[in-house]
Amino acid sequence: MPNANEDNLNALSQVQRRAVSELLRVSPVADDLARRFQEAGFTLALVGGSVRDALLGRLGNDLDFTTDARPHDVLKIVRPWADAVWEVGIAFGTVGCQKKGKAGNVEQDFQIEITTYRSEAYDRTSRKPEVSYGDSIEQDLVRRDFTVNAMAVQLPAKEFVDPHHGLEDLAARVLRTPSTPEESFSDDPLRMMRAARFAAQLDFEVAPEVVSAMKAMAERIEIVSAERVRDELNKLILSAHPRKGLTLLVETGLADRVLPELPALRLERDEHHRHKDVYEHSLTVLEQAIDLEEDGPDLTLRLAALLHDIGKPKTRRFESDGRVSFHHHEVVGAKMTKKRMTALKYSNELVKDVTRLVELHLRFHGYGTGEWTDSAVRRYVRDAGPLLSRLHKLTRSDCTTRNKRKAAALSRAYGGLEERIARLQEQEELDSIRPDLNGNEIQEVLDIGPGPVIGQAYKFLLELRLENGPMEREAAVAALKEWWAAQEA
Repeated sequence: MPNANEDNLNALSQVQRRAVSELLRVSPVADDLARRFQEAGFTLALVGGSVRDALLGRLGNDLDFTTDARPHDVLKIVRPWADAVWEVGIAFGTVGCQKKGKAGNVEQDFQIEITTYRSEAYDRTSRKPEVSYGDSIEQDLVRRDFTVNAMAVQLPAKEFVDPHHGLEDLAARVLRTPSTPEESFSDDPLRMMRAARFAAQLDFEVAPEVVSAMKAMAERIEIVSAERVRDELNKLILSAHPRKGLTLLVETGLADRVLPELPALRLERDEHHRHKDVYEHSLTVLEQAIDLEEDGPDLTLRLAALLHDIGKPKTRRFESDGRVSFHHHEVVGAKMTKKRMTALKYSNELVKDVTRLVELHLRFHGYGTGEWTDSAVRRYVRDAGPLLSRLHKLTRSDCTTRNKRKAAALSRAYGGLEERIARLQEQEELDSIRPDLNGNEIQEVLDIGPGPVIGQAYKFLLELRLENGPMEREAAVAALKEWWAAQEA
């Protein structure tokens, strides 16, 4: 039986073979660029996440390089070569460009970032890093966040540079920091969230000393801008193993500062008032929603699944019969969702969509065994609007009961609702329900001009349409005139 050392050597040889294959695939573009730097008297190396992903056999078309050339020298080299160049990150030593080239036998567009050797650190009172340039690749690598991101391949010679044993940590699937965790997180507190994000993306473990530093320094995350925190949170939630990263954020206290509604779901268990563990339930709903995704990771759905029950702690009541209730937690939760997402600088559209899903996630539970009227089904579709497909997924994911009979009954009931929606959609175009008369027609029938009355009449006709389904024009006109007569009476 192989021992641990032999297993590690086997793992190392596998990642090395993958790296050779990946690097050969992008060599035409990478080597061409490296030769241009060499001719100008500078060095160039593939670095960081690009080397890590090459070793994992998942290198894409986004390539990160590091160089001893200063940004103005980088611009002189890449402008005649690249198809497009941008200077958005030049204040931090980064020049971006795009280049069409071959990867294997396929012509592809490469997105390239070239960063001058540097070191950076946060002032304790500032949200922005202070950047200073370095003169050696070793100096550059020690400032990087984790050892698996602190490897480089010097080009065009393909010389592997790994002063912090990142290859061994990659084989062991562990996240460590090149310098001490305290130094690393002091330089950039966002690295604490990146530890959780990489754990979720790569399914790696975080070294105990790194976790300890995250717990001790969690309050330092408050100096980082909401936008940077949000971007890391998105990457974590959209990863393959979000539970792993979210659990780490909660256990280290980081979530208390960036998403406090999540750890607040860990309601104490009461032997006399048994109820679901809301925190575990929410993570399970997130995982079950991911299983229902059809076109890749869906941030709107995942955020709604994670946050759908955040109103429960504020609405929990212990009833006299021993039950625990959370009345109107969907309404309270929607308001809390809007407040938190706004604080994290999410777009208005995303805030609106996630908030709406949280607000609607309980609506189905009034369906019972299928006694909804057609008008109730129409309203369900109308209220969900373009979010209907996501609402279907969220509602199905929200069934986490261990009672197999109850779970099967809920699934059948929701299946029945979806069938009714499909039948009505065929008959009535539910996705675009409108009154049977438009605003101009209302003015013509009532012989009045624009004004608030038109809106009131429109709302009346919409309610009529939702209640009764499509009406013939004559019937709609008659109903409108009857309504108008009642208004004038």
